[in-house]
Amino acid sequence: MIFINTRPQGRAEALSQALQQQHIEVIDLPLLRLSARPWSAELASLYAQLPNTHIIVVVSPTAVEIGMAYLAQSHLQLQDLQHICWVAVGEKTAEVLREYGVHSDIPQVETSEGMLSLASLQNLAAGTQIAFWRGEGGRQFMMQTLLDQGMQVHNFVLYQRECPASSVQKMAAVRSRLIQTSEFWMMISSEASWLNWLMLIQHDATLLNKGHYWVLGDRLEQILLDYQAQHHTKYKILKLTNLKTELILQQIMRMQGKL
Repeated sequence: MIFINTRPQGRAEALSQALQQQHIEVIDLPLLRLSARPWSAELASLYAQLPNTHIIVVVSPTAVEIGMAYLAQSHLQLQDLQHICWVAVGEKTAEVLREYGVHSDIPQVETSEGMLSLASLQNLAAGTQIAFWRGEGGRQFMMQTLLDQGMQVHNFVLYQRECPASSVQKMAAVRSRLIQTSEFWMMISSEASWLNWLMLIQHDATLLNKGHYWVLGDRLEQILLDYQAQHHTKYKILKLTNLKTELILQQIMRMQGKL
């Protein structure tokens, strides 16, 4: 069994080690690299409005780290934000927030839809001010949903997301290995990751169809289903509710008939 670990560097190691302990061949191929956007007048203006915000939605551990660094640069302190409700996309993001002494609400399913279902984002008064600490291109659906509900959204684009150059360089060797096998498994955690994967394989239907794609949440599942229908591909899709190592191992054991 070949499993392609697409998690960013720094977050992939625990899963790779756990899979290798189960005698699974692992290919580390990060599909996203996150890099901070430079401090700007636009960010300075957004941070100046932050004490008037009611909710801050934080979409990744990277958003926490960069967001907090820029909070200090803006000369604000966390005590200026004590009245604010924080929402984290998942446990890893919440864990990093806790390192700063911040409690956050966490959805059961680590997606935009999961966050929108939280009690803290239900029955909000029109005009409620919600800040998003996010990366370029991320959480468009969630922000638009809240805008449609009459909320005021403050868009903190804190970092850029791109396909790592190292993965582009490694792809020739990865392709050679995948050509030798009849199937492989990989996680797809975001639409950006999926688009980067399609770019790396250059829409090679033969290679694409060998994949078992484990996707995070309903919306991403639908994106892959739509692509499948439009391009007449035959890959397999499994929807996950989170990206925890325990869940990945459980799914593999179930697939191997060990559960």
